[in-house]
Amino acid sequence: MTKAMAHSDNTAPYHLEMSDFRLAYSRAGALVSVVLVMFGLGLDYSIHPAHFGEFAAARVLTSALTLAVLWLLRRSFLDHKYVPALTLLWLALPQIMISWMIWRSDGVESIYFVGLHLALYATGIILPIGLLDGVGFGLFTYLAYFIACYFHPQGLENINRFTGVSLFILFSVSISVFCTYFNERGRLNVFRLKHEVAEKNVALETTIKVLAETNAALSEVKGQLIQREKMAALGTLSAGLLHEVNNPVNYSLMAINMALMDPAAAQSADLKESLTDAREGMQRVQNIVSDLKTFAYQKPGGDSQRVFLLEKAIQSALRLTSFELKNVAVDIALPQDTHVRGDEPAIIGVLINLLSNAALALLGAAREQPRISLQAEHRGGRLHLAVRDNGTGIAPENIGRVLEPFFTTRDVGAGLGLGLSMSYGIIQRHGGLLSVSSEFGAWTEFSLDLATPQH
Repeated sequence: MTKAMAHSDNTAPYHLEMSDFRLAYSRAGALVSVVLVMFGLGLDYSIHPAHFGEFAAARVLTSALTLAVLWLLRRSFLDHKYVPALTLLWLALPQIMISWMIWRSDGVESIYFVGLHLALYATGIILPIGLLDGVGFGLFTYLAYFIACYFHPQGLENINRFTGVSLFILFSVSISVFCTYFNERGRLNVFRLKHEVAEKNVALETTIKVLAETNAALSEVKGQLIQREKMAALGTLSAGLLHEVNNPVNYSLMAINMALMDPAAAQSADLKESLTDAREGMQRVQNIVSDLKTFAYQKPGGDSQRVFLLEKAIQSALRLTSFELKNVAVDIALPQDTHVRGDEPAIIGVLINLLSNAALALLGAAREQPRISLQAEHRGGRLHLAVRDNGTGIAPENIGRVLEPFFTTRDVGAGLGLGLSMSYGIIQRHGGLLSVSSEFGAWTEFSLDLATPQH
């Protein structure tokens, strides 16, 4: 391949990739050359038995020099830029040997000129050398033949035979150069096609990756929309139910308070105790109704800067998960001031999700003393809350995926795997971070942080 073509086509990557290919072919070709040179001993013995000894010595010397070049080609320290020069060197050695044999034997009449053609054809058809290298090797071969014949004792007496052999060699040179040129073009085209296919494969893989990410994002959005639709439907249903429940609860509390003021209640300890228990039960129902109103009458996300007490939100979440937390000890350690800014209904939803997950972990662990701790502290202008349980923990291979959408270890149909991912999004929307740490088989802790009114 000419330098102009190489520069115009910007084939530097091609030549870089071809360097290993050329090196492998050069090594193999040098080894084949040694074998063929030594096989020529039989030809020497049958045609020129009188010169057999010196011809054999020439063949051994040529083979030894070729093996020396092969040794260099097999060294790890060899720079690839020297491979073409070393290849031409071992190619020239048999041509020099054959030319010397022609000079030493019959000159123009020698049959050894055929060996020159074999090297030319092999070079053009098999070896991956460049166009200029092929032209140079062909001219070198003819020059060696010319010198051998010219300095032979008989010189160029048989000019017709010399002319015919010269033309034959030049024909072989032309064919060799022609094959070299088109072989190089063919290899370059294959290289281009291979790289085009590779680039298209990369582009296809990128497209597939983008489509996969898009599908995952759409699935996440779809899941969140489904969950929001469910929550909206639940809120609408709850709004009506809460109104219907709250009225009889208020009537019942009014009636119980009036009964407690009756003299008969004061005279009967059992009656007074029963009425007091009934009032406490109705007040508990009233508190639950009040907590549920948070979801029914306030739009989550509608006021993310409202100041509220995190302690109150925790108490609401505990009441709403009281059935799941039955027989579970809950430790709460909060600072004196728990005022934070944010969307109270959404934060209560996050706390309910964390407490429900903790309850499931405790149920799976079957601890003798199931326990959940909620600890909060002020750090850097934010209130940090940690929710820890002594349940089953999270397996190491799942710890990095628990916050991903649709990831769940529950049985099919037991959950969509959206609770924690939506909670993560809610805390992130508040400028905080929901993180998880765990020791498998021992404990799990979820941490979140919220802004305080001063920041």
